[in-house]
Amino acid sequence: MTIRIVLADDQEAIRGAFRMVLDAQPDMRVVGEAADGLAALDLVEQLSPDVVLADIRMPRMDGLELTRRLPDSVRVVVVTTFDLDSYVHSALRNGACGFLLKRSGPTLLVEAVRAAMAGDTLISPQITVRLLRHLTEPGVSEPSEPLTDRELEIARLVARGFSNAEVAAELFISAGTAKNHVANIQRKLGVRNRVGIAGWAWSAGLLPHHP
Repeated sequence: MTIRIVLADDQEAIRGAFRMVLDAQPDMRVVGEAADGLAALDLVEQLSPDVVLADIRMPRMDGLELTRRLPDSVRVVVVTTFDLDSYVHSALRNGACGFLLKRSGPTLLVEAVRAAMAGDTLISPQITVRLLRHLTEPGVSEPSEPLTDRELEIARLVARGFSNAEVAAELFISAGTAKNHVANIQRKLGVRNRVGIAGWAWSAGLLPHHP
């Protein structure tokens, strides 16, 4: 399957560099480019891509608002120069499947797209530990339904950074089953991605020590 990608960045040179990296992958194709958030939203409606790579600071509509307004069927990876905590938290809580710094390099960019398609979340290593610390907050919200023992086990693994494939290998289940469990956990917790699961697991004390 070819992963269809839309690029949203107000710098033409950045879009060109990303296109060169992504189009060189045998399973990826850039199907559209936009220089602002509103244009990106229109492109998504027209093209129904699988993944949007979105900058944060764009004219007319920024990447955070774009992420919030895109349908859940479209995976968003935020790729930006800025790693301010408020940006990271807003992007991930609005449903982004990844948060990369532009200096992270082409390999991580490709990995982030593939992770998003697999239902995983990739975050630049420079901000991962800091993010988890800030997501650990007092006052844990109760899930809409109790998590099963298996779901609690998977939530712990997600909080430790396991991908769906790694969860499957650890628990001797299929990757598809792991993905379904993760989706059920997200629904019960009312979160939009794996980072929300990880934050809940740390806050709920499912792991013995903070990273």
